[in-house]
Amino acid sequence: MNGDRASVSSPAVDCLVVDDEPRLRQVLVHLMRNDGFHCFEAGNGLEAIDILQRQPVTLILSDLRMPRMDGIELLKQVRGRWPDTAMVLITAVADVEVAVSCLAIGAMDYLTKPFHLEEVRARVKQALEKRRLILENRDYQERLEERVAAQARRLEELFLAAIQALASSLEVKDRYTRGHSVRVSQYSSVIARALDLKEDVIQQIGLGGHVHDIGKIGVREDVLNKAGPLTSDEYQHIMMHPVVGYRILAPLLGDAPIALNVVRSHHERVDGTGVPDGLKGDQIPLEARIAAVADAFDAMTSGRPYREAEKTFEQALRELEDNCDSQFDRRVVEATLDAVRKGEFRLIPQSAESPVAVSL
Repeated sequence: MNGDRASVSSPAVDCLVVDDEPRLRQVLVHLMRNDGFHCFEAGNGLEAIDILQRQPVTLILSDLRMPRMDGIELLKQVRGRWPDTAMVLITAVADVEVAVSCLAIGAMDYLTKPFHLEEVRARVKQALEKRRLILENRDYQERLEERVAAQARRLEELFLAAIQALASSLEVKDRYTRGHSVRVSQYSSVIARALDLKEDVIQQIGLGGHVHDIGKIGVREDVLNKAGPLTSDEYQHIMMHPVVGYRILAPLLGDAPIALNVVRSHHERVDGTGVPDGLKGDQIPLEARIAAVADAFDAMTSGRPYREAEKTFEQALRELEDNCDSQFDRRVVEATLDAVRKGEFRLIPQSAESPVAVSL
């Protein structure tokens, strides 16, 4: 028995004994102190709550029937406010339904009067062991969840690095789009914030902007870098890139449907004459309407092989306004102009080619 006592009482454990019968309470306090516990006493549930507010304990031994607040109500309060506290209920009524009810609420064990002191010791040891296992299991689950979350973050970082490397490989192929995807991502994010979209949506829009032209990997270089106007066939060939990009990225961006919408639909027009699906007005996802404005703005203010000179910042903004309700969504263009007035939307120098930070 001495070995059992040491196993439950070393180091010292705070214990609260709750009973409205002073004599029985003293017997339990004496037993627990002899076994090395540091004990507090309370005559009912309300007194116990008052003690717990000042001094939380590891173990509570409580009578079931008490005035002012009984053991059941005390158990409910303890489970809600001090869930790591082990509680053993004691009663003179040998009622199986009451016992099951107490255990269901969260009691660690249940004793009936009269009891032997050795039985109390055994139940206390069992309750503390059960508490220890619960805490260890919870700690294990928390640490496991942290490891899983860390692995998920690392996989996401590697995935995004691969996507960005893919986008960078396109810029090596097409010198005229070098930095274009980064700028479209940044412009799109500014416009999305001007529309007061949620941050997780903005992040996906930024990712979509960064990889929106990935399908141009499938475009012939002689078409991609052709000086002068494109023929009808060449135009049709290059305008397949939204579908090609969508097919490349769909298996990779299953958890980022907003980004996929940007890739597929950034060349749709609100008048329904765009590609690849001929969507019209609100049929076009808002994120794609945002990217369409950002994409067109950067194309107008950047050098292209088929155009003699890029437009100025002011000229590009006027072009956006002039094409509201035909090519561009009016609400998106107005949000862009509002961001310009607030100093949030500014021309990004073409030399600014540092990659943007994007996340899912």
